[in-house]
Amino acid sequence: MIQEPEKHERVTPSASSLPHAESLGSLVPPEQIEHSRVMALAAVKAAAENRGQDIILLDLTSQTALFDFFVLATGSSRRQLSAMGFEIDRVLKHELNERRLSAAGYDESRWIVLDYGSVVVHLFDEETREFYDLESLWADGRQIDISSIVAEASARMSKLAD
Repeated sequence: MIQEPEKHERVTPSASSLPHAESLGSLVPPEQIEHSRVMALAAVKAAAENRGQDIILLDLTSQTALFDFFVLATGSSRRQLSAMGFEIDRVLKHELNERRLSAAGYDESRWIVLDYGSVVVHLFDEETREFYDLESLWADGRQIDISSIVAEASARMSKLAD
């Protein structure tokens, strides 16, 4: 005699059983978040030293468990965007021993994405950045104050130009 398979009720998680946004950060060890912050700040510094504009660092630890930080920067030309990307990659690889998991966008150099796992760097030309508007898409992220890093890099760049 053939038995019918058991009927299983589909279980849909309730909102109360899902982790709340504020508890997402607790799923990641604090040491990892701190290391991600160091990586992101190094990327910010490298972007600023390569004349990146409108640099923003977003802390997304409370929004997603996929990554911790986004670095967003605008460049004035394809050449500058590529140089910024190569320098960020060089700094993270040689100074922090981090390997990039993937990169995209170097061919057209309108939006270069450098994925380091916990940190994702987005380098845009002005038009593409405005069109995709990641700042609004991830508006719940907390913006980190990087003004001192950018000011220091700008001062260093102006001394070199003199």
